[in-house]
Amino acid sequence: MGDGASSSGGGVAEGGETVIVDHGRRRSSCGYCRSTSHSCISHGLWAYSITVDDYQELLDRGWRRSGCFLYKPEMERTCCPSYTIRLKVEDFSPSKEQARVQKKMQRFLDGTLDVKKPEQVKLTQDSSKSRCMHADASPTTVPNAPVSESSSSSSSDKISSADPYLHYLEKKIDDALSTPALLAEFPIIQVPKAIVKRVTSQAKRKISNVTEDLLYTSNISFQVAAALRRSLLTEDDGQSGLSRSSASQHGNLINFSPNTVAEKLAVFINGQGDIHGLSIKACSGHLNFYSTTKLPGTDFLSSEACAHSDGKRVNPKRSCMSGGGIGQHHKRRRLEIRMKRSSFDPEEFALYRRYQIKVHNDKPEKVSESSYRRFLVDTPLVFVPPISGNETVPHCGLGSFHQQYLIDGKLVAVGVVDILPRCLSSKYLFWDPEFSFLSLGKYSALQEINWVKEAGIHCPGLQYYYLGYYIHSCSKMRYKAAYHPSELLCPLRYK
Repeated sequence: MGDGASSSGGGVAEGGETVIVDHGRRRSSCGYCRSTSHSCISHGLWAYSITVDDYQELLDRGWRRSGCFLYKPEMERTCCPSYTIRLKVEDFSPSKEQARVQKKMQRFLDGTLDVKKPEQVKLTQDSSKSRCMHADASPTTVPNAPVSESSSSSSSDKISSADPYLHYLEKKIDDALSTPALLAEFPIIQVPKAIVKRVTSQAKRKISNVTEDLLYTSNISFQVAAALRRSLLTEDDGQSGLSRSSASQHGNLINFSPNTVAEKLAVFINGQGDIHGLSIKACSGHLNFYSTTKLPGTDFLSSEACAHSDGKRVNPKRSCMSGGGIGQHHKRRRLEIRMKRSSFDPEEFALYRRYQIKVHNDKPEKVSESSYRRFLVDTPLVFVPPISGNETVPHCGLGSFHQQYLIDGKLVAVGVVDILPRCLSSKYLFWDPEFSFLSLGKYSALQEINWVKEAGIHCPGLQYYYLGYYIHSCSKMRYKAAYHPSELLCPLRYK
């Protein structure tokens, strides 16, 4: 320790040495499968200091750290085998869902994303779709580290629109599909729920032959047509074969195209005659709603449309403004991402405490400053400062860092990471529950991947993004496979 290395992350060392104490085999209850029979088996080390090169080598031998405690699952004995997973960033190909997360954030920053007030946003638990926590906290009860990786929490990606007309039209379509007349036309076991979207002026400019009075559209016909095909295929799977007469009976189902479904729906809903100020037409399989009044989007619906399902009436003009009507001023927001050395920050701790209590339902008395320090601040990694002209050290240096996300100066998320000679190792993320609708878990992972790409331009050795452990037996940890093409470390040959 004479080289200046610090277990609290405050020291700066040019060189340094690795000093560890072997804790041997450890047995405990499992935080992944919730086993209470001490079936989780790992080997533990306590690190007083460790060089970034040594820790990089340990990562590539299946080790991880939780604070200053290092552990490695005994793969042949532990109940939930944990595989080190990494991604070569230059090969990364974002999925459609990941691209949507980035676009949603951009719309939010541009001021065009319609969101509810923070107190109206409902949190959901869905770790398979959102990176909120990483498998770097040991599933065993390790000294000075909380048991935390049993589950991940994610933000709610679905927030109802503030425009009451959308809900009104969706209900009209759902009611139509539930009537005996259309159920006879569309014999589906489970009728899909309709989703109606407002057609923006930008969208109209991109589509040819679209009139200005087009206000809303729905793709429910495509869902119904797909459900009809699935229903037929399911029925066929239960039979050894269809007779000629049976096949002819189902022939009309096979020929149901989205356009046919849309036309039947349009005729039926128009026939009801209770949607004032709107005409409904089928167009290329879509169900389109056109205004028949001079002031589209304000007063074309009956008073019934201005009430939500809970009976509360709303002001239609106010709702249209909140939904991004013509002439609305959009306030732009500023996102700032900072990389800072691992150290205690009262603002970060306040955010961590709020996250643990609201998202993970931790008891307030369990979320202490001391446990936070041991888990996410203390680090044995010896910091390596940037060196001018050195292509092995990035501009921020090597060691343990907190990556802060600030929107208009407000801290909304913190990613705890280790930057090593060949990778950025993602350790943990906590975020403001009021911003759960932005899917900050996924967004921060994409930003960390992008950081490695940019840092790799000046440091060719930095090529990988480590996501912690991939645990196939735990469904809530499989979301890491969404960042592809990833690699799993072979626990026998360490390749």
